[in-house]
Amino acid sequence: MAEKILVIGAGIGGLCTALMLAPSGREVIVLERDGPVETGNPDELFASWKRTGVGHLRQSHAFLARLRNIVKAEHPALLDQLAELGVRELTFENMLTEEQLAAYQPEPEDEELKILTSRRTTLEMAMRHYAESLANVTIRSGFLVRRLITTKDADGVFDVTGVDGEENGVPVSLTADAVVDAAGKSGFTIEQLIDEGATIKEESESSGILYFTRHYRLREGQDEPDRRSNPPATGDLGYLKFGVFPGDGGNFSITIAIPEVEMEMRKSILNPEIFHQITLMLPGLYPWTNETRSEGTSKVFGMGDLQSRWRDMVTDGKPAVRGYFALGDTLIRTNPLYGRGCSFAAVSAQRLRETLDETADPTARAVAYYKRITEELRPFYLTQRRQDRSAIKRAKQALTPGYRKSLRAKILESFIDDGIRIAVRSDIRLLREAMRGFHMLEHPDKWLGKPRNLAKVLYYWSRGKKSNAAAYPPNPGPERIEMMQALKLDYQADIDRMAEPEIAAA
Repeated sequence: MAEKILVIGAGIGGLCTALMLAPSGREVIVLERDGPVETGNPDELFASWKRTGVGHLRQSHAFLARLRNIVKAEHPALLDQLAELGVRELTFENMLTEEQLAAYQPEPEDEELKILTSRRTTLEMAMRHYAESLANVTIRSGFLVRRLITTKDADGVFDVTGVDGEENGVPVSLTADAVVDAAGKSGFTIEQLIDEGATIKEESESSGILYFTRHYRLREGQDEPDRRSNPPATGDLGYLKFGVFPGDGGNFSITIAIPEVEMEMRKSILNPEIFHQITLMLPGLYPWTNETRSEGTSKVFGMGDLQSRWRDMVTDGKPAVRGYFALGDTLIRTNPLYGRGCSFAAVSAQRLRETLDETADPTARAVAYYKRITEELRPFYLTQRRQDRSAIKRAKQALTPGYRKSLRAKILESFIDDGIRIAVRSDIRLLREAMRGFHMLEHPDKWLGKPRNLAKVLYYWSRGKKSNAAAYPPNPGPERIEMMQALKLDYQADIDRMAEPEIAAA
């Protein structure tokens, strides 16, 4: 008899689990507390879909190359269906500068460096419809999981054998061979295990940033701006980061990320007029959001509580729980800056299938699964956390009057800005290798650890700014004071706040 697997949550993590486990012949039951998809029209769905458990549903989304490649290898028909709905593919060629494009010779591996991008609602709708079409997958909408069914074994390990919940208001208990927790950041069932005494270790800290997204639609007869005749549509000004996410059906979104310490900007940017005014002051966004090109179609969606979190489910070779597998934001959370959350979930689902196929022993399964996750994903988690800590420090320093960078900090900043950045904007091979790390196709630090790559970066760095002038991108936007004054915001308030003893000491 085929194993029965319960999956908590029909978000990206839960759907990836269904897609990965379906070919194995197991019975997969996905339990989703929100209602079903009630329309096949992407615009209607974006406007009306209520997803209580997915607060970031209308934030900008993109599937990194790692996730796209998984879909292509496992379910190519889904990739076709996404294309039919207008989901976009951005290629490696799209990443090249104008100078690089003139010398570009495609390589076979460039096919692996494609991004999928559209509105999250469209992505999720297509994935859900596809998953529901698979013979051994069932999605039960309106099912609220209240608690895990657990017992504590004599060895101190908890065994999970099912869930208790309510289906459309009616109490229901379900048992299974395994439970996969893909409930995401708002899930609470893993907290139940911790409260009951399961030895789940957790590390958590703030990513130091908040995200704000507004959606736009191209006006009739208008096309997207040419990417090479305009300034880059992504950039980092220190006090804010920005990016354009092309969507389906002539839609696109703008996301602006602001450090936690920039309180005045954070409070104001939820006003659509302020948000829009900011876009018009950024040379890379103006071609997209000016009145001739497009119109705003949504309010400003904020996303906070961005924690960097890792949960260890195995300690000294002993699992905390058997028959229970966490993935996605339930297990690991990182700053959405690089959009790795969905890819983390897909990779975890793949590794789960490998583990379940490998052994039927519950203890061996628990140990093997979390070992695979640690080996595969922790390097990316640590890299992002390190970058977050550095960004938090820089944001605070920018609001500290009289702050002077140390010589070491200046050298490191120059190596990144005038060495690495210029090298990948000049050398196509270096960009290709760097993108393999970015898209989780290789260890994130592998490309720069290769002697010939590091030597090439050092070569560009040593040439100096004058020789590399053509590789520098144009100024991404105004300085902080100029922006704040244009928005009629108090640029001094956060500087004064940072001077308060309790904040300065943080």
